[in-house]
Amino acid sequence: MNRRDFLKLAGVSLLSLAALTMGCGSFNAAKADAPAPKVKQSTSEGASQNMNNGKKILVAYFSWSGNTKAVAEEIHKQVGGDIVEIVPATPYSETYSVTVAKAKAEQAANARPAISTKIADFDKYDVVFLGYPNWWGSFPMPVATFVETYKLDGKTVAPFFTHGGGGEQRCLSDLQKLTPNAKFTQDLVLSGSSAKNAQGQIKSWLDSLQF
Repeated sequence: MNRRDFLKLAGVSLLSLAALTMGCGSFNAAKADAPAPKVKQSTSEGASQNMNNGKKILVAYFSWSGNTKAVAEEIHKQVGGDIVEIVPATPYSETYSVTVAKAKAEQAANARPAISTKIADFDKYDVVFLGYPNWWGSFPMPVATFVETYKLDGKTVAPFFTHGGGGEQRCLSDLQKLTPNAKFTQDLVLSGSSAKNAQGQIKSWLDSLQF
């Protein structure tokens, strides 16, 4: 094989490799589009116990930093039932300052951002554990969308909140105004810094609610 033929062959090989790489990139991008969040059913011992006592339980939560998610998952671990995340259709930025600006604007406008969360048979639940972080004294606005989409009237609502130092503030009272016909239990309030190691506090709270 002379030098010219070698260079031609090498060029064809490189073009083929580039095409393959681009094709794989497109395939991976398509796979990255996750489906809308749906209810995850539990097969834990706790879930069986809750089925036995006749209470159908849902743990629903909104979380940006992961603190409220950690609390929700621990509650789910202890009580069983189902769990679902409240996810905005347009995700918040991972950049803190960008999320702050957007969330403040939504709160000032009393907005109802679209959510991608889907619950096929919400009416079957007797008890809803509902959790979210304290954002400027109240709930993140996707929570309002969730509450107005999936009516809590007549259900027992066990609220739980995380905060960065502000405590509960209006997290509970604003929720009660939004859904006045729900039956509220005592709430659980945890600092964000303790959220991932709050198993004991969560258990004590659940015991007080007789779960």
